[in-house]
This record gives sequence, structure tokens and C-alpha cells, in this order.
Amino acid sequence: MPELPEVETVRDGLERHVVGRRVADVDVRRDYSVRRHAAGPADLVGRLRGRAFVAAARRGKFLWLPLGLRDDEPDDALLAHLGMSGQLLVRSAADLATEVSAHPHLRVRVHLDDGGALDFVDQRTFGHLSVQDLVPTDDGAPGGRGTSSATVPEPVAHIARDLLDPALDRGQLVRRVRARRSGLKRVLLDQTVVSGIGNIYADEALWRAQLHFARPTAALRALDVTRVLDAATDVMSEALAQGGTSFDALYVDVNGASGYFDRSLAVYGQEGRPCPRCGTPVRRVEFMNRSSAFCPRCQPAPRTARSR
Repeated sequence: MPELPEVETVRDGLERHVVGRRVADVDVRRDYSVRRHAAGPADLVGRLRGRAFVAAARRGKFLWLPLGLRDDEPDDALLAHLGMSGQLLVRSAADLATEVSAHPHLRVRVHLDDGGALDFVDQRTFGHLSVQDLVPTDDGAPGGRGTSSATVPEPVAHIARDLLDPALDRGQLVRRVRARRSGLKRVLLDQTVVSGIGNIYADEALWRAQLHFARPTAALRALDVTRVLDAATDVMSEALAQGGTSFDALYVDVNGASGYFDRSLAVYGQEGRPCPRCGTPVRRVEFMNRSSAFCPRCQPAPRTARSR
């Protein structure tokens, strides 16, 4: 599933290629892909047609394009969640003119006023698009990366700020993590505590911080929590600089290009290979219907997890 660096790479592409464009028309080719738009596909089309994309914003793994008509402050936005395999791809007018057939997994095509289009492609159909009302942020700060407006789409209001958000209160986040009575990785993956971190970057951050995924958060020192949050910030920033992590064609940027941070992964997907730090074979164990990869020497398990 795309995590913060991958979604931010897409947001940046939308900001450069789509912001300022007006919606000419919308072709919903699979109703399920707009299932979160409660009023149905026809209403989504009606709310988008003739509107302009005035910004490209992101909080955690959620993207939204605030919608404007004139100079008024936007009060709604096109909200996107990429799910497991969703892609937002920018098509130029020349691309469409030479298109023999559309992508086999094209779900929604938003036609733009320059003759191009914004395509929502989703092979596994876990992603979705909807038009949502914007609501005030609970702290009065801008909603996320890419917007100066202190608003977020209503379904995003419960999502915490992410580690690359300049409005994040890191001291408050450290206290929130330590107040949880859970394993460290479970808390890192909890999007209501801190957003944007998924399985890949949680494993990489924990390896860098030399902390086991099952360490109980209530027993951690503030220094330990700060260390793993700093590690997560660093690894996601490095991944962002390389366009994110692509294991297959299911994650690409708005121009269809893959990221290449997978070449820099220390433990995720490296089971049985030597730890880059100590040479011990990397282990992978089941965790929350997925898995955790770690170095058993660099990241010693707490006593309660020694049997894992």
C-alpha cells in the first residue's frame, strides 16, 4: 500500500500539473470507485463539472484537491485515497489524441479544460474518490501539506498529522505515544496517533532506532520515542527524495514513473539476508495480518515477546 512518501510524490505531481485546471467533464467507469460519495456517481459528476482545482493537499495517506469557482475560499474538495493499488495519472491532450485504448483498470477519468485528463486507475479497487465538504482543523493550523487553509475533508478530520507536517507538535506526539498501552509498531501504524506510516517505513524506522516492534510504549523513555520518530522522519524523507518505494507497477507517480527507494531498504523484504549493520540474518514474523521484518540482534525482543 502506498505510504506517505509515495502519496506525497503524487501530491507534488498534482500540484505541478493539475492545480489551476478546470474540470470539463467526468467519466465514472466503475461506480464502486466512487462508493464513498454518498449521493452517487451522478452527483459527484455534477459537483465537479466546471470547478477548478485550486490546491493539492495531503495529510498522511489522504489526498485532496480543493474545488473553487471564483475567488471564494473552497468549501469542498475532491478526496482521494489510493488504497492498495490506486494511481492518479495525468494525461496530456496529446496522450489522449493518440490513445488506442484506455488503461484496463481505468475507473474514473476527469477531463480537464486544456484537453488533458486526470485518470484514476485502480487494479484492486480498494481506493476511492469522492467530493467531500471541508471542515475546520481542530488546532486552527493548515490542514496538511500543500494547503494554507485550516480545513480538511470531513472524513480526514480524525486522521492525525504526519511527521512531515510543519504544524505537527512533536512533543505532544511523544507524550501521546507513551500514553498508549500497546506495542510500539501498533502505535506507529495507528493513523489517529500519527499518520502516513505503514508497514514498510515502520520496519525501517524501528531498525534504524534499534527498537523491537513489540516494545511496550508505556515503558519507553521519551528519548526512545523521539529516536524512532526521528528515524521514521528521516527514512520517509529519503524515500521521498527517491520518488518512494515501488515493488511493481502498482505504484507510480502522476507521470507513470516508479520510485526506487526499494534498493535502500535495510530489513523490509530482506528476510534471510544479512543485517546491514551487524550481519545477522533478517527475520520476518507475522504481525497484524501482515508481517514485521527486523534484526534479532540489533532489535532485541522484550521479555514478553521472546517466544516470537
